[in-house]
Amino acid sequence: MALKDITLGQFFPGSSPLHRMDPRTKLIGITLYIVALFLAVSFVSYGAMFLVLALLIRISRIPLKSIVRGLKPVVFILIFTALLNILYTPGEHVLAKFWILTITLEGVRTAFFMVVRIMMLISATFLLTYTTSPILLTDGIESLLSPLKKLHVPVHELAMMMSIALRFIPTLIEETDKIMCAQRARGADFETGSLIRRAKALIPLLVPLFISAFRRADELAVAMECRCYHGGEGRTRLRQLKYHRLDRLTIALAIAMCAAIWTLGRFGL
Repeated sequence: MALKDITLGQFFPGSSPLHRMDPRTKLIGITLYIVALFLAVSFVSYGAMFLVLALLIRISRIPLKSIVRGLKPVVFILIFTALLNILYTPGEHVLAKFWILTITLEGVRTAFFMVVRIMMLISATFLLTYTTSPILLTDGIESLLSPLKKLHVPVHELAMMMSIALRFIPTLIEETDKIMCAQRARGADFETGSLIRRAKALIPLLVPLFISAFRRADELAVAMECRCYHGGEGRTRLRQLKYHRLDRLTIALAIAMCAAIWTLGRFGL
C-alpha cells in the first residue's frame, strides 16, 4: 500500500448537486446513512443501502477509482474482521471444523455483512470530505452543535480542531512520502525484511515528521493571530448557511430511508 492511497481529508472541487448542498444536510445525511447501515440485517436491506451509495457516487461525479483507492489502507482491517467473525461466530450449520476452530454458515454470513458494512460506511464518509471544503465542514459542524453553547461547550473550537485535523491529513501524508523518498535515496530500506525490521526502519521517520508537524502548527497559529483570530465569539462569516428545497428534500429522503430499512429489519429482510 502506498501513502498516496490514503485519501481521507481530501477535497475535490466540483459543481455537482452534492457539492452545492448545505454541509449540515450532508452531515445529517451521513449520520442517518450510518444509522441505517447498522439497522440493515439481510441481503435485501444491504442491497438497498448499496444502491443508495452508488447513486450518491454517481451524483457527486467523484471518480470511482478514488473511492476504491481510499479503501486500500483498510484492507488489513477488513481481512482481520472477516477472519474473527468467521472463526468465532457460533452457529448451527457447521461448514468446517479444525482443532478448536469452527466455521459456521452464520459466521460466514456475519463476516460478509460486517465487511460490506465497513466498506460502505467508509465510502460514504469519503463522499462527505470529497465534496465539502474544510471551511464549510467547520461551519456545518458548528451550526449543528450550536445548542451545546448554552452548556458552555466550546463548539467553535471543537469544530475548528476537527476541520484542521482533516485538512492536514493529506499534508502530513505528503510530507511523510517526501521524507521516505529522501531516506531511500540515502540507502534506507522500508520494504524488505521481517515485519519487526520494517517497523524499526520507520522509526527514523518520526523525528523529522514531528518536527515538520510542529513547524506547520506554529506557522498556522502565527497566521491566525496575524489575522486577528480570537475564537468564535463575535465572529461573522462570509458565507451564510441556508437550507434550500434540495436540502429539505434530501433530509426527508434520508429519514424515509432509515424508516424503510428499520421496517425491512422488522420483517427479517
